[in-house]
Amino acid sequence: MGMDNVLECGNPNSNRGYWDFVWDNSTFDKMETKHVKVVAHTDELVEISFTKNWDFRTDHGKTVPLNIDKRFIVRRGVPGVYMYGIFERQEDFPDAQIYQLRIVFKLKEDKFRFMAISDTRQGVMPRGEDRDNTRSQTLAFKEAVLMTNPSNPQFRGEVDDKYQYSCENKDNKLHGWISDDDAVGFWIITPSNEFRTGGPHKQDLTSHVGPIALSMFVSTHYTGIDIDVTYKKGEAWRKAFGPVLIYLNSASSDDDCRKTLWNDAKRQLSEEIESWPYNFTRSEDLPHAGDRGEVCGQLLVRDRCVDEELMQAQSAFVGLAVPGNVGSWQTEGKGYQFWTETDNTGRFNIKNVRPGEYNLYAWVHGFIGDYKLDLSITIQPGNKVNLGTLIYDPPRNGPTLWEIGIPDRTAAEFFIPEPDPTFVNPLCLDAADKFRQYGLWDRYSDIYRHGDVVYTVGVSNYSRDWFFAHVLRNTGNITDLSTTTWQIKYNLQDVNEKGNYTLQLALAAASYAELQIRFNNPDAIQPCFTTTRIGYDNAVARHGIHGLYRLYSINIPGNRFIRGNNTIFLTQTRSHALFDAVMYDYIRLEAPAV
Repeated sequence: MGMDNVLECGNPNSNRGYWDFVWDNSTFDKMETKHVKVVAHTDELVEISFTKNWDFRTDHGKTVPLNIDKRFIVRRGVPGVYMYGIFERQEDFPDAQIYQLRIVFKLKEDKFRFMAISDTRQGVMPRGEDRDNTRSQTLAFKEAVLMTNPSNPQFRGEVDDKYQYSCENKDNKLHGWISDDDAVGFWIITPSNEFRTGGPHKQDLTSHVGPIALSMFVSTHYTGIDIDVTYKKGEAWRKAFGPVLIYLNSASSDDDCRKTLWNDAKRQLSEEIESWPYNFTRSEDLPHAGDRGEVCGQLLVRDRCVDEELMQAQSAFVGLAVPGNVGSWQTEGKGYQFWTETDNTGRFNIKNVRPGEYNLYAWVHGFIGDYKLDLSITIQPGNKVNLGTLIYDPPRNGPTLWEIGIPDRTAAEFFIPEPDPTFVNPLCLDAADKFRQYGLWDRYSDIYRHGDVVYTVGVSNYSRDWFFAHVLRNTGNITDLSTTTWQIKYNLQDVNEKGNYTLQLALAAASYAELQIRFNNPDAIQPCFTTTRIGYDNAVARHGIHGLYRLYSINIPGNRFIRGNNTIFLTQTRSHALFDAVMYDYIRLEAPAV
């Protein structure tokens, strides 16, 4: 390739490529090991193991209480290295919180300038030095900067924020960097998500200015501490993360080398997915195909207010995760998860499942709530479990009077404003990534300067008239943020005063927020309903169109309504920080059951 080392040689050895944990009190541990062993050495591959066993006498309070086994594999004919880790806690290890686990690569700063995350999110990036306070201005969220005097003038006036390059687990399979001068590509390929925490929609970082490439295994990004990162003494735990392939490729130095390298990396990704689970790893913690099982079945939906007949759960997400409560998979942070999408008839086949005990979970696009099969599923090597036909009864108490949005667990269908032209990132100009632009929360104060959202059922359009996030009003004084109250106006021709109505309220995100709801009286001292304080996902500040999903089925006595015009008042009451906010997924008012 003509490049001796893709990593930044100007950095110390410990700051070029490394693994690390973030654990108790935000302490970093770079997983230094003590022993090395050649696990396999054949004509086809070499596998090396670097290990360390945690010792209370020497390591307590200094390193994360885990036994560590970092593995590296080089295979004939594959230009790259496979990496995976096996981490273990014994029962007598002390309590610990492990907030983050990742592999970090810091590439040559004068070479790798072009970043690629997807077909639409790729481009030339600023240098790491352009984020220094002499060349940029730190914005309201500390990770975001406005470049004022970058080394390359073309970036002047652009915003850079690593969270703008986040990706959902289900899509986070390939990302990397290209050196144009050498026509060399550096890629992180992830063929399986089974080791990732929080389910298929959990978002995480990929790459950012440096140039830096990340393989994220565990994090609290977009969930906060709602995801389980706490390990208690007496709790034994062992898990394998990876493998991921660090893939290098090269091309002729022509005008189209970026496309050539990107397409070749996608080709290699397809090969790795086709080869999964790998048959060349030597650890028993990574079962080969013959030592795994599968689960199949069909998911149907029963909602007679929509259709008298059973409906096929098209494009539903169906997955296996550790046993827990309904929806617990999205805050599950320690076990393995296996997910797939149903076909047009609701059929699913979850393949290559590791042996173990699981619950089956699902959610269906277009329907609120979460499904959980009330049955523990045991996977044994080589077995296939056919669950037959499963029926999901989504939450429903009565027929729909009106609805706002689409039940898809995101706020993507609502009004996403154009960004302030002084805060633009060119990598987020595609329509599908518009929500990733910096500062969209402040556009609320510009657009609704004379009053908050007022949505009239039957007149308003949620893609135009319902702002994507219920944020605070920025008065220009960060210590004097104003709470906001949104209104939903609707007409009831008939009111059943003795019946109970239901407000189905689905939230796509929440951060240090409290949503209070009042009916027809905005000045009532006590709200009819409050979420109390919820959420740590910071999805608004981190340019995510969703965080953790929450559903509230709120019963309202019929005597709260009047015949004719009614109004629901939704107030986000907390204003301690700029990003206290919620995002709505879907709202529906149901009449009393017939």
